[in-house]
Amino acid sequence: MKTNAVKLCDVCEVSDGTHYTPQNTGGPFPFLTVKDMTDEGLSFSGCSYVSAVEFEKAKKAGACPEPGVVLFSKDGTVGKVHVVRHDRPFAALSSIALLRPDKSQVDSDYLGFAMRSPAILKDAVNRKTGSALQRIILADLKEVSVPLPNLSEQRRIVGELERADGLRRIRRYALELADTFHPAAFLQLFGDPGTNPKDFPLEQVESVFSEKRDGVKCGPFGSALKKHEYVSGGIPVWTVDCIGKNEFFAENCLYITPAKYEELRAYSAENNDILVSRAGTVGRMAIVQTKYPQSIIHSNVIRLSLNPAKCQPVFFVTLMTHFASRVGRLKRGQEDAYSFMNTSTLGELQIPLPPPELQTRFVELVERHERLRSVQRESLRQAEHLFQSLLHQAFTL
Repeated sequence: MKTNAVKLCDVCEVSDGTHYTPQNTGGPFPFLTVKDMTDEGLSFSGCSYVSAVEFEKAKKAGACPEPGVVLFSKDGTVGKVHVVRHDRPFAALSSIALLRPDKSQVDSDYLGFAMRSPAILKDAVNRKTGSALQRIILADLKEVSVPLPNLSEQRRIVGELERADGLRRIRRYALELADTFHPAAFLQLFGDPGTNPKDFPLEQVESVFSEKRDGVKCGPFGSALKKHEYVSGGIPVWTVDCIGKNEFFAENCLYITPAKYEELRAYSAENNDILVSRAGTVGRMAIVQTKYPQSIIHSNVIRLSLNPAKCQPVFFVTLMTHFASRVGRLKRGQEDAYSFMNTSTLGELQIPLPPPELQTRFVELVERHERLRSVQRESLRQAEHLFQSLLHQAFTL
């Protein structure tokens, strides 16, 4: 249904938070910045708390949102959106725009969904200025256009979008619950590896390395594989982008020619090899599963090849993903990442080693569960697609 487009400034008051950061005194009033806006709503756990005096100053400046106000992040991470629904008093920094809708023209929830739509977000983002810090200035934000049907139609659109949004949130939550299966099943079968209650023998990791090839191998030096040598297709190079948290993303690889592969064959990887990231989120692991008969690892990746008769890769990756600090005394840094991990550290780690038949039982459980997770991922993908399609349909000008 074709509707007229209006500028934001024609249907709501557009302002922002305070243009200074009050001192965090631990006072009674929350003070939020963009980092406190999350997918699940506003987070008051890690924000600053200011005094009553500072809060009153912010309130007089119009920087204290009331229920029905739409928050939109305009500095740094542009495009976070939240509709205020609670009466809890708080103040906001100028990195957050405050959209106070004229309720005779526009519904708050409709405006919230509109600001999350790809078309309108693109219009806003295209107005960003600055090189070091990306931001939308308030004057430009006021000029952003939104379609404006009558209030009855707005509420109908909101109802459709809320149902679709609720469905994708349920699908996402189900997948998050499924992610807890691996450590739970591990503990059920093997017990806490830190205390080793079942008295499994302790073995150094190097004792379970493959006997047919190098058990551990660092990727080639950067000088051995330069950027200009990558091609659009050919032999895959597994990079840190291929390594999720206990998940392998083959599609994120780079490629080299067959001739270059022959030069770097010593760094080859095979199915069921374990990749360990040495950059980015250090210490993440994933098991190679690929259709390609030949591949190599990137310079920022360690490759482990285990003897499956002694240690199953699925057992080892689950152990090191969820319980490494319990067995290896490895320290974690930012983003829950291991701050140090190299070939010597890995080889010298001692781990409890259950009997092969018990490890095989665990692998079978994981494989069945992964089939379920695959179905759940597809359900989430479809729910996300439905939601985005409805946003596109409702708000494309």
